[in-house]
Amino acid sequence: MQTAIKLIAQNFIEEIWNQRKFQNLEKYLHPEFTDHSLPPNLPANKVGLRIWISATGKSFEHETIIEDTVSEGDKIILKIRMKLKHIGAWRSIESSGKKIETTGYRYLLFRGNKILNHWALIDGESIEKQLTVRKQQCEVST
Repeated sequence: MQTAIKLIAQNFIEEIWNQRKFQNLEKYLHPEFTDHSLPPNLPANKVGLRIWISATGKSFEHETIIEDTVSEGDKIILKIRMKLKHIGAWRSIESSGKKIETTGYRYLLFRGNKILNHWALIDGESIEKQLTVRKQQCEVST
């Protein structure tokens, strides 16, 4: 089972997050799917996940790279690196065109061969610092 869920997790990241093939959500998500990492204004289900990925895609061109995978039973944790290009407003920071990277983790709980629950920890502070550092340096030097 562990090899199967590793492959499912890798394909989920590639098809859904990187390629935004939302027509494949049913292939990966259990009917009772809950996403525990979405903002509170979004439903914690596949609809909310799709809205979130689409919204972040308006702020960033992004590619998620899986750097490490650990699985046990029906659980998997992915250590990820995200390559981002800032193309739209994010946290009130206007588009800069900057290319940046951040790291994080995705934790998936499976039921059968489908993702039942998702939690994420992404370093948003690192993103914000990378997007604002040059602006702050210019303000200090003037």
